Amino acid sequence: MRICIFSSVLDVDKKYFEAGKEFARLLARAGHTVVCGASNRGLMKSVVDVAIAGGSKVTGVISESLIAQVDKGYEIIVEKDLAARKAQFLGLSDAFVALPGGFGTLDEITEILELKKHGVHNKPVLFLNTDGFYDGIKLQLERMDSEGFLQKSLTQSLFFAPTPKEAMEYIEGHGN
Repeated sequence: MRICIFSSVLDVDKKYFEAGKEFARLLARAGHTVVCGASNRGLMKSVVDVAIAGGSKVTGVISESLIAQVDKGYEIIVEKDLAARKAQFLGLSDAFVALPGGFGTLDEITEILELKKHGVHNKPVLFLNTDGFYDGIKLQLERMDSEGFLQKSLTQSLFFAPTPKEAMEYIEGHGN
């Protein structure tokens, strides 16, 4: 499978690096390809480096405006803008995982969720919820669901995995 990972390009707490690298090791062990944003910094780079060291193929997708951040150690696809970049993520990937991240991560994963809601795809979408990082978002989504703001039940749309192992089990149990 081709697993798209959204994550931070910043240097963050060690616990997020450890969980991200463990997830990358599991992906590599299972022979999955990593699709990512091609950053040469932070948590994202760390995860990609571990995936490559474990034997995973990696495809990075970058927009022209972010080309200075590109990591050239694997296949790179350059798109004209962020919208085209996100379209590539969707087309290239069989599942989507949000590791802890900031606005970019939230933008990318929520667009994937919105496209799923509209029936554009039916691929697994999950949050790697390391140390409860995404508990606030989970709570907000549950409220949106319970108050009728979401067309599909939260449990049908995504999964919050507390550990890399549970994330991998979910992907492999729900993948194409």
